[in-house]
Amino acid sequence: MKDSWYIHNARIVNEGEIYDGGLIIRNGLIERIIHGELPNEELHLVNGLPSLDAGGKYLIPGAIDDQVHFREPGLMHKGEIYTESRAAVAGGVTSFMEMPNTNPQTLTQQLLEEKYRIGSERSLANYSFYMGASNDNLAEILKTDARSVCGLKVFMGASTGNMLVDNHDTLENIFSRVNLLIATHCEDEPVIRANMEQFRELYGEDVPVMAHPLIRSEEACYRSSSLAVQLAEKYNSRLHILHLSSAHEMVLFRNDVPLAEKRITAEVCVHHLWFSDIDYTTLGNRIKWNPAIKSAHDRESLWKALLDDRIDVIATDHAPHTAEEKSGKYFKAPSGGPLVQHSLPAMLDFRKQGRISLERVVEKMCHAPAECFKVEKRGYIREGYWADLALFDDNDPWEVRPDNIYYKCGWSPFEGHTFGSRITHTFVNGNLVYEAEPRILNGNFNEEIRGMRIMFNR
Repeated sequence: MKDSWYIHNARIVNEGEIYDGGLIIRNGLIERIIHGELPNEELHLVNGLPSLDAGGKYLIPGAIDDQVHFREPGLMHKGEIYTESRAAVAGGVTSFMEMPNTNPQTLTQQLLEEKYRIGSERSLANYSFYMGASNDNLAEILKTDARSVCGLKVFMGASTGNMLVDNHDTLENIFSRVNLLIATHCEDEPVIRANMEQFRELYGEDVPVMAHPLIRSEEACYRSSSLAVQLAEKYNSRLHILHLSSAHEMVLFRNDVPLAEKRITAEVCVHHLWFSDIDYTTLGNRIKWNPAIKSAHDRESLWKALLDDRIDVIATDHAPHTAEEKSGKYFKAPSGGPLVQHSLPAMLDFRKQGRISLERVVEKMCHAPAECFKVEKRGYIREGYWADLALFDDNDPWEVRPDNIYYKCGWSPFEGHTFGSRITHTFVNGNLVYEAEPRILNGNFNEEIRGMRIMFNR
């Protein structure tokens, strides 16, 4: 039984607790959580099950990444659902929610279901895909099934093609009529354009990448985020603001109500917690993301808001481009970078530094995405839930090198960095899909297994 296991001798991290124990997994589901050792008189319960001795490693729910760009269809020279989902499970990410700015853009129900078909055939992780918004596809948006689709993505800032939603009447209609979670990219396009022209006047086409956080400024972010919050409050919409990047925006969010009761939630991405504008001098376009990585002050404000629960979720905005594309001048080099394989190891490094506890890493990367999106039977280690799990060794340093990067683009902004913790095993729906040093699998990945479509309790 590929989707049935007996895992024992683990340090389980779940719902604010850490304890020694194990799991019985049967038919892809967690059948039993064992505190301590399974009593001798009950060993018959695991007869015939494959056994994995965790050796005291930490066992956590698989991470849920609510914001990735896997580039399929149409941009597959950068990444594919197959390659990027492999990278995800190698990083302990067992479920992802993928964005609609592919080619063609996911603006109709037919195109949305085509992505689900590709996911069912090619993804090693569990998957969901956002419906996309434009200025003229409201009728298609209103057909979206909230039970089987993670949400609606609205680009309230720069995007490709016609996915920039800058018509105020359209925004009013979306926020007043759409009964879905509305996930927004918030940057004010007029502010960005004005800033861009100022730098063009100074530098021509040779604008330095260090200007990126000044062009895509705190003002641009706040103006757009505050508009989204105003609309959500006006219509009681379910709003989730993605990849927050500035100190000023933090005043928009609350921590005085439980997450399950929030109508407006917030996300921060790993790169905004890790890097600051000083890193442009060494990494250049490799850390050119939208919204921009900003100052150390902004980074510290994001950390403060994350730890006091104004920010609810940690994600990646994984958005690969080729190294050649990234090597161009500022205006030519696209924004975005690969991150999904290294997000959990990065947060575990912060844990070693004392910035965040392990329980809180699990809360923000596993539990909170499940709560925000009302994911069905995932995000926790609970009996009856799908066995989406990651096992990691907290004392196994490894250096990020091209030969251990699984992204199709083949590079990472973390190259040369040594992480202190290693993901050793990843289970998706009870199937062992990744093993860092293969002893059970024939190779690092179980290529026969495919993930499942995520469902939602809405």
